[in-house]
Amino acid sequence: MRPTVIVLTFNSEDTLGATLTQARKVADEIFVVDSFSKDGTVAVAESFGAQVVTHAFEHYGAQRNWAIDHLPIRNPWQLHLDADEVMDDTLVQSILALPDSPEHTGYFLPRYVRFLGRVMRHGAMSPTWHLRLFRTGAGRCEDRKYDQHFLLLSGTPGQLRGVMIDDMAMSISEWTARHNRWADGEVEELFAAQETNRLKPAFFGTPSQRKRFLRERYNRIPLFVRPILFFCYRYFLRLGILDGKEGLIYWTLQTLWFRFLIDAKIWERRNRERIRQPIDPSLIAGEKNKQ
Repeated sequence: MRPTVIVLTFNSEDTLGATLTQARKVADEIFVVDSFSKDGTVAVAESFGAQVVTHAFEHYGAQRNWAIDHLPIRNPWQLHLDADEVMDDTLVQSILALPDSPEHTGYFLPRYVRFLGRVMRHGAMSPTWHLRLFRTGAGRCEDRKYDQHFLLLSGTPGQLRGVMIDDMAMSISEWTARHNRWADGEVEELFAAQETNRLKPAFFGTPSQRKRFLRERYNRIPLFVRPILFFCYRYFLRLGILDGKEGLIYWTLQTLWFRFLIDAKIWERRNRERIRQPIDPSLIAGEKNKQ
């Protein structure tokens, strides 16, 4: 199998080279969909023979679906990667070993996170499984602003051996800035309640469906309580503590800070009218009298 590889980029010159080095081993056609990068991303992509297409970024789901709908893909299979996802040689060989017409129409790939130079191997997220390889016409991305998954529109899914490493090479400042934006997207999703083009939660379904099922159960726990419980689950019960100092930073930011930030934004939105009420001067006067 020689799938067409599609990579989304924005200011990705630090990680794109490693991603394309491995992607080139499985593909003779690579598209890089760039969102007006200001660094050397385009030059790196072109040095690997990738076809660079520029398209304004709305959110990941919209960008991936635009690529599916508009790129002149000539191969019957597609492999979708982020600019910081590097396949190991075992995964490369697993893809190359697939016949032109395998029994499944899509395949889940295992992914590990590398944070501050260390691969996170605990916390019940090692690995997570993502549908990234599918027959053209059989896959599409959820229309969500955050936590998007690919959907298999027809056929059955399989799983491949090997791993891809999500190399988060950005600074903590950039990491937290992005997660602040993603928190806004998560809040918008929770209040939008859109049902079309969405993954169906199912505990005994695909890895993505099971993750969405557990996320819905998480959302039923009271605000501000759930991020604390989530952190304790990931860090202590599922042994994220074994990931060292890098793990302490990652699990605190990812499961406690980020989820607490989402809850704070939800609470703010629910109480927006009360928060925005003008100050009552009489209340100020009353406080001064108490002093």
